[in-house]
Amino acid sequence: MPRRVVITGVGLVTPLGIGTDETWRALLAGRSGIGPITRFDASAFSTRIAGQVKDFEPTRWMGAREARSTAADPFIQYALAAGTMAMDDAGLVPQGELCERTGCFVGSGMGGLGTIEATHKKLLEKGPRHGISPFFATQLIINLAAAHLNMKYQAKGPSYAQVSACASGAHAIGDAYRVIQRDEADVMMAGGTEAVLTPLGVGAFCAMRALSARNDAPTEASRPFDLDRDGFVIAEGAGILVLEEMEHARKRGARLYAEVSGYAANADAFHVTAPAPEAEGAQRCMRLALKDAGLAPSDIDAINAHGTSTKLNDASETLAIKKVFGEHARRLMISATKSMTGHLLGAAGGIETAFCALALAHGQVPPTINYTTPDPECDLDYVPNVARDQRLRRAINNSFGFGGTNACLVLSAV
Repeated sequence: MPRRVVITGVGLVTPLGIGTDETWRALLAGRSGIGPITRFDASAFSTRIAGQVKDFEPTRWMGAREARSTAADPFIQYALAAGTMAMDDAGLVPQGELCERTGCFVGSGMGGLGTIEATHKKLLEKGPRHGISPFFATQLIINLAAAHLNMKYQAKGPSYAQVSACASGAHAIGDAYRVIQRDEADVMMAGGTEAVLTPLGVGAFCAMRALSARNDAPTEASRPFDLDRDGFVIAEGAGILVLEEMEHARKRGARLYAEVSGYAANADAFHVTAPAPEAEGAQRCMRLALKDAGLAPSDIDAINAHGTSTKLNDASETLAIKKVFGEHARRLMISATKSMTGHLLGAAGGIETAFCALALAHGQVPPTINYTTPDPECDLDYVPNVARDQRLRRAINNSFGFGGTNACLVLSAV
């Protein structure tokens, strides 16, 4: 019999705030974290807005030396901060045998892009002897986010990085769930981190014409499922959860946010950026997650949608929900929290699974803001503009990424 898995800690670094309480309050208030890009001069870019993390001081969570060695790439710093918050929230300091039974999966879509850009510039200016830092490799490799958390907590269990575009964080949580189910660990830190608000990072998505160009109204730019949506808003941050075997958590009197009841991952095998026809891959992924949880579609109360604010993906996800849930789709509460945070790419699945857990724990459903003009193709209940007080039994988090990679997690109230 697979072991049961619960969420006992949450750590968030987002454009809405640093810390779970600050982010959650802003989310329920329907506040946007989107504003003008200040990381670099974006005046020549078609999109000049993003979801930036504000007032982040790394030495709150790490020593000054470690902060300096990771400064070029905040994706590691964000993960360290969020992971530390999550472990503090869970009340865990692994010792003795628990160190070997504690692991860490932290995914990211692009990793140390800032390090690559900065080092390439120095290489051209100073040559290979003086232009490449000895920290170059260890600042850009994606698994170093998990490695730093392992070292901080002497977590010697399974550890690696999931790299699956915008599904990375959700895959990390799902894989951690499986590891605990299989009795390969008792505790896992899991989630995603991203920090690609750089000229190349923003420019790449500008070149694809994937980003909103609503530069004159940044807080209104991310508008999932709205008829006037014109692209996603790129963002940065991290979301790390502590997953724990249920009896292990109960024995130590831990607070239980939610139970992870089901997980599925699959592929569209269709196109690099476009969803499969009839949203076949997303449909199948949700069905597989429900099957894994042993639940019927009518058992689900809410969905945190992938909800990117792009024309094709929002319509496709809506279709998938209709196909999977049938008439029950009209009764689902669907939140698109990217309307407030922007799209954190590889970190999105981490923070959005956290939002599902918090919604279940607190009986509050986050809104989808900027939903003002209904789209005939997107005609479900997206919890428009105002949060709801509503006790939930179960919720699904959807994460879909470039390359046609999909992840769905089912969470239940405890």
